Amino acid sequence: MAPGADAAGRTAIIAGNGLLPLKVAESLEKQGRAPFLVPIRGEADPALYRYDHAEISVVEFRKLIGSMKAAGVRNVILAGGVRSRPHFSDLKLDGPTLAAIPRMIGALGRGDDALLRAFISLIEAYGFRVVGAHEIVPDLLAPPTARLTNSKPDKHDKRNIAIAREAACMIGVLDVGQGTVAVGGRVVALEGAEGTDAMLERVAQLRNAGRIPPKGGVLVKCAKPTQDERADLPAIGLSTVENAARAGLAGIAVEAGRTFILGFGETVAAANDKGIFIETFGSTDS
Repeated sequence: MAPGADAAGRTAIIAGNGLLPLKVAESLEKQGRAPFLVPIRGEADPALYRYDHAEISVVEFRKLIGSMKAAGVRNVILAGGVRSRPHFSDLKLDGPTLAAIPRMIGALGRGDDALLRAFISLIEAYGFRVVGAHEIVPDLLAPPTARLTNSKPDKHDKRNIAIAREAACMIGVLDVGQGTVAVGGRVVALEGAEGTDAMLERVAQLRNAGRIPPKGGVLVKCAKPTQDERADLPAIGLSTVENAARAGLAGIAVEAGRTFILGFGETVAAANDKGIFIETFGSTDS
C-alpha cells in the first residue's frame, strides 16, 4: 500500500497524456487494487480504457465527481499532462461546476501549479483524498545523485548544469515551468506552457540557425520550489532523450527523488546509444 493512500478505499487515476497514468494503473493492478480510471477526453492513452473507467472532458466536474462516488473511490491520483486549459465558455452550469468556479477562476490566470492546487482543493472538498503518483510508483523516481549512463558530464557540462539549475529555480518560483537549457555557459531556452519537447525543438532551430554554438549544452529539469508533489512532478522519458539528441545537447540532468524517469531502461539505453549523459542531482547539491 502506498504511504499516503487509504487501504479501505478505491483509487482513481485522473489521466492526462503521457506514460505515467498507465504505469500507475499497472502498479495498482499488481498490488491487487483495481484502479478506477478517469481518462481525459483527447488526452489519455487508449490503453487506459481497458480498465473500469469513465471518460470526461476537462470541464465536466459533475460527471467527474459523480462517477468517482459511484465507483467507491476514496483516493485520487492526478497523472499525466493536459494540453488544453479549461474555458469557462464550455462549462455546464450544474451544481458541482458552479461550486468549482470561485476556486478555479483566479488560478486560470496564473501558472500550472496554481491551477493544480485549486483543482486539488476542489476534489478534496467533495471528500476525496488526493495522493501523489510517486507514492504509488516510487520506483519511477530518479534515483539519488548518480550518473545513469556511460557518458558523463565534463567541466563545461557541469557549468551549464549549474547555470540551468539556477534558471530553473527562478522560473519555478514564477510558476512558469520546470525545464531550462544552457549552452556555452548561458541559458538559451526556458520551458513555458508548450512543454519540454517543444522547448527542445526550439533549441534545435536555434542551433540550425547558428544562433548558439554548434554542439554541447544541457537540459535541466527539477520541481518548482513550491511544487505540490501530488501533481505535475517533472518527468523525462524516451522522447526527451530523442529530442535532446536532435537539439545537439550533451546531456540531461534531473532532480533526484522529484523527477519521474518513464520507461527507465529504454530511456537510459537510448541515451547510451546517442552518446548523451543522464545525471541526477540532489536539491542541496552545489
